[in-house]
Amino acid sequence: MTTHGRDRRSTLRRRLLLTSFSIFIVLSGCHNPDTIWSTEVRSPDGQWLALAHRDQFGGPGNAGLFTSISLKRTTGDTRPMQVLLFDENQGPTDLKMNWLTSTHLEVTYTQSATIDFQAIKCGGIDISLRDLSDGPRHDQAHKR
Repeated sequence: MTTHGRDRRSTLRRRLLLTSFSIFIVLSGCHNPDTIWSTEVRSPDGQWLALAHRDQFGGPGNAGLFTSISLKRTTGDTRPMQVLLFDENQGPTDLKMNWLTSTHLEVTYTQSATIDFQAIKCGGIDISLRDLSDGPRHDQAHKR
């Protein structure tokens, strides 16, 4: 066997190994997050559910801890609609959801968090967000 033939096979093996390793890395980061906490609260009139879940993402380039809050009708179109998203990579927040009326959901949190998305109204429901942490107050309550 010639040196040229061995070099060719060696190069082919290295490329195959590199390609296999790259595919493994990409696929290891492509999985559903683990939900580590969830809760739901029904509106006083029973027409809505406020749903919250904290998800832990893992893998190369997409690790993170996020909490999402959604509203979902209990009848008719019951697809959840996201109204809040917290980036909690600095540590989990202590969230509480409370229906003040059948059309007003208040969400409070006691740890500092980054708010990545906030809706102030959805489906006729007002959404208030209040920061009760020890740091500077950032009440973000929606007022009519």
